[in-house]
Amino acid sequence: MHPFPHLYCVQSQATPAGTVTLSMPALPPLESAPPKEFDGPGDRWSPEGFLTAAVADCFVLSFRAIATASKLTWTSLEASTEGRLERLEGKMKFTQFTTHATLKVPPGTDADRAKRMLERAEQTCLIANSLSAERHLEASVEVT
Repeated sequence: MHPFPHLYCVQSQATPAGTVTLSMPALPPLESAPPKEFDGPGDRWSPEGFLTAAVADCFVLSFRAIATASKLTWTSLEASTEGRLERLEGKMKFTQFTTHATLKVPPGTDADRAKRMLERAEQTCLIANSLSAERHLEASVEVT
């Protein structure tokens, strides 16, 4: 890992109507637009979707790192994250992120240990730790 601080610079470009183009060095550009809930087309990623995706992705990547460091053998992880946007005290904000995760492990794996690693991943996710919203994890481990 590189020493801290880490800096991430995203450039955005827009015209009066249409999509916003987001770019970072060495990455393909992404297009975003407002979601349907804000009268957007609903056919592009939106800031709301990006934020929720960042929580989901960070959870999975955190789990992968923890499992690797702990030498846990696993076969797959399916996770979905739901972000709840509300208007409170005149301001819109995400108030809750709930992640539903199903981890599949081979026979002979300690399922309780694997579940603790899922919980640890949720607790250590740097994206979720940077947000003020409540967080919930609904996790299960399946031995297959």
